[in-house]
Amino acid sequence: MRSTFHVFRIAVLLATGVISTAALAKAEDVADGVYFSARETPTVLAIRRASPAVVNLHGQKTVRTTAAGMAGATGPETFKHVNGMGTGVIIDPRGYVITNYHVVEDVEKIHVTLDDGREVTADLIAARVKNDLALVKINADEPLPTIPRGTSLDLMVGESVIAIGNAFGYVHTSTQGIISALHREVPVNEKQEYHDLIQTSAGINPGNSGGPLLNIDGEIIGINVAVRVGAQQIAFAIPIDQVIETVTEMVDQYNDSRLTTGVRTDGGPREGDGVTVVNVSASSPANGNGLKPGDRVVRVGSQQVEDRLDYVLALLEVAPGDQLAWEVERSGERMEVALQFDASLSHADQVAQTAWDVIGIRTQTVPEANMRRLNYRMKTKYMGGLYISDVRPGSPAAKQGIMSGDVLLGIHGWQTTSLTDLAGILEHPDMQNGPRTKFYLVRREQTLFGHMNLASQSSALRR
Repeated sequence: MRSTFHVFRIAVLLATGVISTAALAKAEDVADGVYFSARETPTVLAIRRASPAVVNLHGQKTVRTTAAGMAGATGPETFKHVNGMGTGVIIDPRGYVITNYHVVEDVEKIHVTLDDGREVTADLIAARVKNDLALVKINADEPLPTIPRGTSLDLMVGESVIAIGNAFGYVHTSTQGIISALHREVPVNEKQEYHDLIQTSAGINPGNSGGPLLNIDGEIIGINVAVRVGAQQIAFAIPIDQVIETVTEMVDQYNDSRLTTGVRTDGGPREGDGVTVVNVSASSPANGNGLKPGDRVVRVGSQQVEDRLDYVLALLEVAPGDQLAWEVERSGERMEVALQFDASLSHADQVAQTAWDVIGIRTQTVPEANMRRLNYRMKTKYMGGLYISDVRPGSPAAKQGIMSGDVLLGIHGWQTTSLTDLAGILEHPDMQNGPRTKFYLVRREQTLFGHMNLASQSSALRR
């Protein structure tokens, strides 16, 4: 109560002109022993809040040059080592860092300087070249500070922003500006595309790439990525919601390449959006252990889950064969489910397994030469097909009279010239509800068609 009265008293004195703002800058709350200074502006507090989670990245990369040392010159090629530098932000206390891909591209060993001056190394986990984003993991033995995360959903042109980065090698350089514009499209090259960028007047220099653009509350709202060459105070940042969504997707794909969970989830890019189970494979351990669509994932192992980024990062710590406890919320009650994680099948094996589980067929691509001979005999122009080598008894395919030796030409209006085609068909949203689908096949140089329901409703195979 005494502190509140003191602040109110200062406000009254200011209003009546008894005390000046200069005097307020030196005012001291004797009761609480707290010193208030006008020098501690919102900008100072924002930088102080975010800086511990900003890291400097550097390392050597090998570049190819000609004997003349310039693009387009003739002569034998040579290679030289160059020093690269950039910035990153820690998004998870286990040391996961978001940066630009071009910062770590071809770097032989990623060196990291933390805010406290310690030198550590990091490993590249996943990258998306097109979006110029990468995730690296710092090799550290203790939890690290994380960047406060804001949202790019409500940004305003004219609001104050702050950039922190390794500008020209000057570590933790801070600059201030405003949001100059939103939704900028910036073409770069065939490999990288920048869409819906934030334009800012904050000073961005070489070495700032991958660093944070902060709002005045010290929350990250973007990843600094580019400047307009030859211009002043024209720089760009990738909006943080776009960054989180892209990083989540690329980590999710990386997890899928090494783990089989049998679980599909959904959730938003902002903290607090949560993660909900939308599908559980009938043959997966998750289904056997009671996980159901609609369950809200609260914790994976020891990792609390607030959004899908938390979820996919938690799975990064899992190795094939591990068993992990999940905590889920169902109908307002929390329960724990133990899940076993198996090594992921290759994409081709996944497609083959899905075709066996859903349709009941094992297939292989018909060689191009065989299709040419078949088309010549039948006077047709089929692009290709899948040779059916086995049919599962009781499956939708078996109920339609599909047999080993048949060549599957198409399903639901789409051609099945390859396993990739089949994968696209089975994963298409139109196929998720078990529709009654038309299929075409060749048997003994005759084209046949029929209708099968992937929910096992049968119909006769007809000529």
